[in-house]
Amino acid sequence: MPLAVYVLGLSVFALGTSEFMLSGLLPPIADDMNVSIPQAGLLISAFAIGMVVGAPLLAVATLRLPRRTTLIALISVFGLGQIAGALAPTYEILFASRVVSALACAGFWAVGAAVAIAMVPVNQRARAMAVMIGGLSVANVLGVPLGAFLGEHLGWRSAFWAVGAASAVALAGVVTRIPRIPLPEKKPELKRELAIYRDRQVWLAIVITALAAGGVFCAFSYLAPLLTDVAGLDSGWVPWILGLFGVGALIGTMAGGRVADAHLFGVLLSGITASTVFLVALALFASSQISVIALSFLLGLSAFFTAPALNARMFNLAGAAPTLAGATTTAAFNLGNTSGPWLGGTVIDLDFGFASTAWAGAAMTALALAAVGVALRLQRGGADGTGGTRSRSRLIAKSTAARAERPARAESVPSTGA
Repeated sequence: MPLAVYVLGLSVFALGTSEFMLSGLLPPIADDMNVSIPQAGLLISAFAIGMVVGAPLLAVATLRLPRRTTLIALISVFGLGQIAGALAPTYEILFASRVVSALACAGFWAVGAAVAIAMVPVNQRARAMAVMIGGLSVANVLGVPLGAFLGEHLGWRSAFWAVGAASAVALAGVVTRIPRIPLPEKKPELKRELAIYRDRQVWLAIVITALAAGGVFCAFSYLAPLLTDVAGLDSGWVPWILGLFGVGALIGTMAGGRVADAHLFGVLLSGITASTVFLVALALFASSQISVIALSFLLGLSAFFTAPALNARMFNLAGAAPTLAGATTTAAFNLGNTSGPWLGGTVIDLDFGFASTAWAGAAMTALALAAVGVALRLQRGGADGTGGTRSRSRLIAKSTAARAERPARAESVPSTGA
């Protein structure tokens, strides 16, 4: 695996810490900003909305720009967004800083994923994505609990300052380790990239990703108040249990990345089924401290076990448009990260209690499981044997033939946009 892929994973650590650390900071933010916990939870949705909007827009806007320069600019804007959040005097400014940070995060994910995929063979795509997602898992193991710890002892703003510092380290890594990728002789065409949306399997992949992610984060976003108000744990336990979720996520990512290339649908079916079962158990046993602690680990494991497969699935479907494929996957994950916390906040506002977020999440993952079944049936009915429909195979074959005529220098990084 190229060193640059690991640098991208390091950068994702900073991005992921910022995205998910609010799960352990909602109570102090709500108190400081004089808002309710569900309203503070909208800051999670704000970040996710920025990711949904920013991923495709920035992928298109930067399609013909140098990849390395684009990554440098995006991680810089992201770091500045963290500083703005740390200094925010009002809820509205904090909300805006989350959106700006999310836009930069989305662009980095989309471009970074395309770069990572371009640097490895087809049969190592899931493993390359596992390295990047591994940065997200480490963020859950170390970054998110550390953010909760800082919030508990030094105030929630200190967590934003810490992510700003991590972003500076990531920037140094990108500047020094990401190679200058040569421009292809023929520049990428937006029309060809947009052609991926003609495939219903692509839309099914979006639905599956959004529902699978949304179901888990419907409950995870409100895990801190569930642990303290329902399970009766002291707030000092929250960082450790969030870290346990992250340990499960790291193990799940490593396991899923190793088997997803060979058994993609098997990983999707088993992982999403497990998430559904664990969410139901969390709803049923939310008042049991031992059960909640164990299920926090298991949910991290099942959710991130499927993540490499969800990413690889989109790149397999949209092989002729890797940049937009990365953007689409990022947007799909964050559709889930938007709808999940929103649904969780809705059921809390309806006075169903914090445990109800697990029931709502289980409903979302059950729908994701049904969508996987539909995708598998469509593939078996009209697949070409490589994970896509016959019409898509012709599109990719045509694109591949065109690239084969280019000089070897351009072929080294096909269709990444730079």
